[in-house]
Amino acid sequence: MNYIEQLGVNAKTAKGEIATCSTAKKNNALMEIAKQLRECCGEILEANAIDLNNAKNAGMSVSMQDRLALDEKRINAIANACENLTKLQDPVGEIDGGSVRPNGMKITRVRVPMGVIGIIYEARPNVTVDAAALCLKSGNAVILRGGKEAFNSNKKLVEIMRKAVGNAGFNADIIQLVGDTSREVATMMMKANGYIDVLIPRGGAGLIRSVVENATVPVIETGTGNCHIFIDETADMDMAVSITDNGKTQRPSVCNALESCLVHKNVAEKFLPLMKAKLDEHNVEIRGCEDTARILGDCVVPVTDDDFNTEFLDYIISVKVVEDVDEAISHIQKYSTGHSECIITKNLENAEKFQSMIDSAAVYVNCSTRFTDGEEFGLGAEIGISTQKLHARGPMGLRELTTIKFLINGNGQIR
Repeated sequence: MNYIEQLGVNAKTAKGEIATCSTAKKNNALMEIAKQLRECCGEILEANAIDLNNAKNAGMSVSMQDRLALDEKRINAIANACENLTKLQDPVGEIDGGSVRPNGMKITRVRVPMGVIGIIYEARPNVTVDAAALCLKSGNAVILRGGKEAFNSNKKLVEIMRKAVGNAGFNADIIQLVGDTSREVATMMMKANGYIDVLIPRGGAGLIRSVVENATVPVIETGTGNCHIFIDETADMDMAVSITDNGKTQRPSVCNALESCLVHKNVAEKFLPLMKAKLDEHNVEIRGCEDTARILGDCVVPVTDDDFNTEFLDYIISVKVVEDVDEAISHIQKYSTGHSECIITKNLENAEKFQSMIDSAAVYVNCSTRFTDGEEFGLGAEIGISTQKLHARGPMGLRELTTIKFLINGNGQIR
């Protein structure tokens, strides 16, 4: 039995307890996790400081260091998210439909936990708590495999959570951390059929591609976010600048940040200088088409097809001037990763066409793509943003971590 299989055995032993326990007991455990996180804030920051120092020495980009960094405010926000989950409806046991057959059999569809969920993710220690808390509330055991960049932070967070769930009367093995961050062990997780019921990758394009291509365990693909904004000719310029700036610079290292801006040719000469002036406050590099360079000058780096395909996760944006909404839609259909797209417009017909024809998980009119988030959508903490269509799409909250069981009651029927 290999290392991951042993973790799987531990999780399978623990999952029966969490799957059938009361909502009140699960909520009590979440409150205990929140309490312990706050009480152990200093220990968490010490562990995170080691990771941040290692990241700086390794030359990690500033935007990626932001993903890795914790402070007292962020730790409190993570604890708040655990508390907020206690206020959300427990999906376990929810009746999802049913019928009485002509022969008298009564069939009921109910929601049940998936069982053991494996999560492979990168340098986001907040994911460690979000994922564990969501799995707990939805009645699942979880095996967490974070990136080596956040190992000390993750180890401390899981240590605290295991203590908390133990205090709440649970087997601590409902939350386990993979202590080996090697690729070989990650591959073991991808092939741990019979131990892990579903695997969720959360991170960059390379990580997600590796899991999707190599896993034999069922996978829910959470998406890279090559997110677009289209500035229509009827757009309010102040709104367009504000939303573009928010989408690109508020937190560029996350998957719902903007990566590409498309501008209607009739407003390009007005909008682009306004956009540049705002983005200059954050030293955003503009990689633009010939029309963009003609309007903005030598500051524009010539854009390539690879740029249009790239999730920068940095202070970089690709820009293209387009003929109309139809060209904008065609461009997005070609380059989008299916995450989040936005149109800024006063034209109802164009807004409806954009929302109808863009096949992404979240399609916005006149508001920032930065809202694609479980908390912002009222789902509580999220496990990730799914860009696939089976079995979940968009921000994945509690309900998306359950599946269906059919309960059939009869009185002697045979076929």
